[in-house]
Amino acid sequence: MGPHTKATSKSCFYHTRSYRQIRSSMDHTVAISVASALVSSRLDYANSVLFCCPQKHAARLQRVQQALARVVTEQSSVSPLISTELLKHLHWFPIEWGIRIMLACLVHKILNTSHPPYLTELFPYHKPARSTRSSASHLLSVPRYNLSFGARAFRVAASKIWNSIPLHIRQSQTYSSFSQTSS
Repeated sequence: MGPHTKATSKSCFYHTRSYRQIRSSMDHTVAISVASALVSSRLDYANSVLFCCPQKHAARLQRVQQALARVVTEQSSVSPLISTELLKHLHWFPIEWGIRIMLACLVHKILNTSHPPYLTELFPYHKPARSTRSSASHLLSVPRYNLSFGARAFRVAASKIWNSIPLHIRQSQTYSSFSQTSS
């Protein structure tokens, strides 16, 4: 995990420094789009493996995101706006929340479209023949695990996150309605 987050943060800081040089020639909306294309996409790529990982790994990527937010909004590091306010202003989720939202959206897609099939097989979720109170709640069974590493398995992590979502959001039939209400 450490080498992955270290390499990702190194690459993102490099692109953030390059981005800083051209930031003044862009308006705010273009600056956000370019920042998302150059750096945020690198932060989001395969970050679902960071679920339940030690905090130091997610914190490293969070520092990258905060530095990018300061560059996009043209704030100095001693700016009065704190990093969380900058992220809210840009409508960016913190890394931890981004991981959770990506997993929840993937589970919604799996349960409602059965795609991708290799992940659909992981969930013991079947629509029952008759309606019961538990079937109406759209909960997934969380597999048992013995080690703390097992809690990070996709099947376990995704089930826990899905079950923590409020019922009215879990019942969303379309991806667009799910993603709008969950974010």
